[in-house]
Amino acid sequence: MAEDAASGGWSTIESDEGVFTSLIEQLGVKDVQVEELFSLNADWIRALSPVYGVIFLFKWIGHGSENKGAPQDGSYDRAAVEDEGLFFAAQTIQNACGTQAVLSVVLNNDQSVDASSSGADASGARLDIGPALQEFKDFTTGFDAALRGESLSNSEMIRTVHNSFAKSSPFVDETLHDPRAATSEDVFHFIAYTCYHGKLYELDGLQPYPISHGDCTPDEFPDKIMTVLQRRISRYPEDEIRFNLMVVCQDQRIKWQQLQDPGMLAEEERKREKWDFENTLRRHNFVGFTEEVLKTVVKMKIQDGSYDAWIEQGKQATEKRVREKMGKAGA
Repeated sequence: MAEDAASGGWSTIESDEGVFTSLIEQLGVKDVQVEELFSLNADWIRALSPVYGVIFLFKWIGHGSENKGAPQDGSYDRAAVEDEGLFFAAQTIQNACGTQAVLSVVLNNDQSVDASSSGADASGARLDIGPALQEFKDFTTGFDAALRGESLSNSEMIRTVHNSFAKSSPFVDETLHDPRAATSEDVFHFIAYTCYHGKLYELDGLQPYPISHGDCTPDEFPDKIMTVLQRRISRYPEDEIRFNLMVVCQDQRIKWQQLQDPGMLAEEERKREKWDFENTLRRHNFVGFTEEVLKTVVKMKIQDGSYDAWIEQGKQATEKRVREKMGKAGA
């Protein structure tokens, strides 16, 4: 199918903190967490320290900046990849862009990167990315962005973990397409921001090179990233509010263990349990289960002679909700 060719075998996954946290952990990264922010507030980022970067989801608007030789904001920095070892990969599969954005943060903040020049704070906390991702990073060292993108898209290990978080559905999703394709439908795109070698970088797989937003230390990152994001958001209509910002940070349970705060530690544990439960639900298709339950209920209603009254009661309840909804709309 055309859809299969376009997706390259990668399924769509949700932009969700629990999904991305579990995804990173299953790829082998230790002591990491993704937290969603609901406000452009630098203090909220500082509260999650150490922070390794952020992931930003926004409505894609093609602007062809690549053809002009310069991005709309910041400047291309080709040397960051060629001379300084910044991990940057071109996006070759649309459905992989969320996972690619996460990896753009993780692979530029691993233990092989100088802590003083990347996203760690004064504590020098680095990420242990595990043997599988370390092998992938070592294998792609020296590749250009296009070849790195192809390597990522063709990684069976990364694709398998990614697809394990896809929603189970009995229906074919015919809405998936390349964000650069001509279409009237809204398409959303993930990019990453991280501090590397004393600069703030925007890592967008649809751009030809990393984009530098100037000098930035880890301590300056929270304020600097807010300024950059506010400039980006200001280019959208005032009524456009469909943005999502997630912070890649250290596992917050470590912080509360060190601070000996059992209340906050318990809250983080409850959050993890909630994420695990939601991720389990995502992996299952409940259509067949729901159908069988409904069949059983109908059979019971027919047997006890209450089927007609049950149907009539349902109709009345539905009509009541419709009237109430129309009444609110006309108010």
